[in-house]
Amino acid sequence: MMLVQQFARFAVDSRQHTLSPAVLQHTKRAVIDWFAALLPGAVVPPTTMMRKAFAAELQQVGFKAQLAPGDGYAPSRLAALINGTAAHTAEVDDIFRDGIYHPGAPTIAAALALAEERGTSGAEFLRAVMVGYEISTRIGATMGRAHYEYWHNTGTIGCFGAAAAAAELLQLDETRFAHALATVATFSAALQQAFRMDSMSKPLHAGRAAEAGITAALMAAEGVTGSLDVLEGEAGFGKALTAGSVGVDWSKTCATLGQDFHITRMTFKNHACCGHTFAAIDGALHLQQTHQLKASEIARIGIGSYRASVEVSGVENPHTPAEGRFSIKYVVATALRHGSVRLAAFERAQLDDPETRALMKKINAGVDPELDATFPKQRAARVRITMVDGRDFAHLQATRKGDPDAPLTDGELEDKFRELAAPVLGEPRTARLLTYLWQLDAHADLTNLWQLRDAPPA
Repeated sequence: MMLVQQFARFAVDSRQHTLSPAVLQHTKRAVIDWFAALLPGAVVPPTTMMRKAFAAELQQVGFKAQLAPGDGYAPSRLAALINGTAAHTAEVDDIFRDGIYHPGAPTIAAALALAEERGTSGAEFLRAVMVGYEISTRIGATMGRAHYEYWHNTGTIGCFGAAAAAAELLQLDETRFAHALATVATFSAALQQAFRMDSMSKPLHAGRAAEAGITAALMAAEGVTGSLDVLEGEAGFGKALTAGSVGVDWSKTCATLGQDFHITRMTFKNHACCGHTFAAIDGALHLQQTHQLKASEIARIGIGSYRASVEVSGVENPHTPAEGRFSIKYVVATALRHGSVRLAAFERAQLDDPETRALMKKINAGVDPELDATFPKQRAARVRITMVDGRDFAHLQATRKGDPDAPLTDGELEDKFRELAAPVLGEPRTARLLTYLWQLDAHADLTNLWQLRDAPPA
């Protein structure tokens, strides 16, 4: 069997079993985290610009898929494009560490848009999310860091998560499910260069992947076929999208499929910036809090981490929110100055803060070969802070707060949700939506999700 056929068999076979309590709980956590990322991104560019760009389509009537925060309707593919973009805009969406990949933004955007359009139950929606995560994360983990050299996995791998979730919601049989995955492989795109300078392209990768996934699944439902060996073939995805055409080893991709659920090992972000900076932020805050260090008394800071951390977040002099999120020097300096890196860190006042800028000049970041060798399974950083009085402190931050080995609790996840959603929805509406999401599997129909959010509490 080809890989896409194995994935299809897993999806169809899983329909015979209810989700285990653990898998169900973690799937709900992923959905809650997605909404937390979605809402702040829905009210800022490029999402607001996209709504203007597609205004003619959005003014038509009869659509059921809704745009966040519940103030407009769109065809499912357009809703997935816009909501998927919104969910990746604020840089607070989830991560599958081993796949260097944000699965939620494209997968859940596609699943929700199609579920609303089709009147799907909450339980069916959650199953589709799980299926999308399990299939796409395995493709991402197999493609590895050779793929990440030039490609942005959230776009290239995310289209598989979106297609799988959409195919599951459409209840495609094995054959058509496999062809949905085969077809969407040819839609895969997203370049890392898109976020090596100031640009709005990066979040579009997630939205485009969500749209592509629904498109491929809808066509497969009508009999459109793809090349079933598109992943492992001689000119296939594995060879074409790895640096130097080295190819990848697909032999273990499906080894634990249906037994070890990747959705139970997600990273939920604890900072509002590029995830490659998190270990450095956490390490710097650990030293500051442990030794009561004042930012104004720091003489210099040394950061050693894996290569992607230094390269992807290497913006030296950020002037825009997008640049700030990808500047390891800026976010570490901000954390030491303000105690956290939240959305406010990328507002004009903090971006231009002279004390933060002065502290940035004292930071040196470079590649630590030992830590680079453990990437992507480990995201670590060594942080060394030297004070003006000569005191010297060092710390190895072996993981990031929010990673599977240091996870956010349900309570911490709820706090994140409230912090990000309340400025958009208001606190009462935020509380009602959170309750609704924890109870998703009890709802028979998601077509009124945003309206139910506004209903008085029971």
